[in-house]
Amino acid sequence: MTTPHQPLTTLSEDEKMFFQSVQDFAKKEISPLVEQMDESEHMEPALVEKLFEMGLMGIEVPEEWGGAGSSFFNAILAIEALAQVDPSVSVLVDVQNTLVENAFLRWGDDHLKKTYLPQLCGKKVGSYCLTEPNSGSDAFAMKSKAVEDGDHYVLTGKKVFITNAKEADIFLYFANVNPEAGYKGITAFVLERDMPGFEIGKKEKKLGIRASSTCEVLVNEVRVPKSNVMGEVGKGYKIAIETLNEGRIGIASQMLGLAGGAYAAALKYSKEREQFGRSLSQFQGIQFQIAEMATRIEAARLMVYNAARLKDAGQPFVKEAAMAKHMASDVAEFVASLGLEIFGGYGFIKEFPAEKFYRDAKIGKIYEGTTNMQLQTIGKMLLAE
Repeated sequence: MTTPHQPLTTLSEDEKMFFQSVQDFAKKEISPLVEQMDESEHMEPALVEKLFEMGLMGIEVPEEWGGAGSSFFNAILAIEALAQVDPSVSVLVDVQNTLVENAFLRWGDDHLKKTYLPQLCGKKVGSYCLTEPNSGSDAFAMKSKAVEDGDHYVLTGKKVFITNAKEADIFLYFANVNPEAGYKGITAFVLERDMPGFEIGKKEKKLGIRASSTCEVLVNEVRVPKSNVMGEVGKGYKIAIETLNEGRIGIASQMLGLAGGAYAAALKYSKEREQFGRSLSQFQGIQFQIAEMATRIEAARLMVYNAARLKDAGQPFVKEAAMAKHMASDVAEFVASLGLEIFGGYGFIKEFPAEKFYRDAKIGKIYEGTTNMQLQTIGKMLLAE
């Protein structure tokens, strides 16, 4: 696969080297597995082990807890680079870094950090359990309950559309300790796969990102020690909102990488495919399409990088994160669609990469906050300025 052009002026030398190292890893270790993993709807366990060995499963976690001690921005670069080859692998790394570990770093006490971060950086995948059958965009309409029982809470509930659930051992699970208080009763708990009453339910069959597991998580009277409460009781809504604000930059980066991969494939094909005695790339109409794709990718990249830089700098970034996710998911869908058209009939068959990028792109407008939710956030913040 041709490497998409990178605007090197926006990256430091260390960031360029890191990005290139992840690109090289993706081409060598992931590319040969993409088709097979998509067809089987299964993430190769040996590849997950290599992600840990590469240090990509704990990028922002300090070295004292087994992580790379790097920046949020580098996590975003890794997510982008991986998505250029396979968005399914990218989202596994994304959820691990920007949702699960991010929550531990910001809200976990010393006990939770010392207990779980070394595991998450070493060999155990994490999962973020928020969505329920009747609780999607209205995340706080959840029905999962937690009842206090001595030095434990007893949890009962059902989560759906949970990314990484099949591979994960550690789960951040949101439940309500006081339903009468509404969202103010929502609390975050750390659960483990082997806790009695914990079960992974149905694995969904999906349009795209098929190698990424999306499953039900079933909790039936699971006893969780109070020491596994993350943050304060009743503050789970705050953890959920603020964690997802950062996670949206991760999804934006995934969509940016997907667009880059789709663009690179279309550009390469346009130079190789001949019609009427010359390559497609020599036709002005195709040149216009290539230019439009590249321009939109560049615009999305600047928005994604800006949001990540703001987050690392400790500056307000919520509006910029929503804008970046909205823009990047739009661009991914546009580029994947137009790229498929450049492939012509070959774009519609699985032998070429265009159709998979096209299928994978659609989820960007849906998960971790739909496009309408992003627009609502942007509008409210603009009106409040």
